[in-house]
Amino acid sequence: MFKRIFPMVAIATLAATTSLTATAGDMNNALGGALGGVAGAAVGGALGGSTGAVLGGAVGGGAGGAMTSNRRERTGAIIGGALGGGAGTAAGNAMGGRSGGLIGAAVGGGAGAALGGNMSRSSSYDDDHYRGKRRGHRKHHH
Repeated sequence: MFKRIFPMVAIATLAATTSLTATAGDMNNALGGALGGVAGAAVGGALGGSTGAVLGGAVGGGAGGAMTSNRRERTGAIIGGALGGGAGTAAGNAMGGRSGGLIGAAVGGGAGAALGGNMSRSSSYDDDHYRGKRRGHRKHHH
């Protein structure tokens, strides 16, 4: 079983990471979301069929995004990885059966974690700018 799943995981991970134009942090999130999504979908599919695969892809994508993100990106990476992993698994299962579900989990989990992390980071920096926490913009108490 490992010999059959490993090449699919490698191809799906490569597709997920190369299809994204991203910074180093986003690439880490994409890789974590992709690997987590595939692992979750594989375990979930083995335990609970296609429904288990979708749930596993969602949980794995979120967990992978959480493990590879920093504090500013974490919430978005978890939500994006979970939504992408679950949706990718469901779409892949519908189009290509179990192996399609694994590829979908990788692509969806990776893309979702990267996009969610990026959006969360951008929002965090915008909040800091709005509150005046950038260099030279500190409040002075008189």
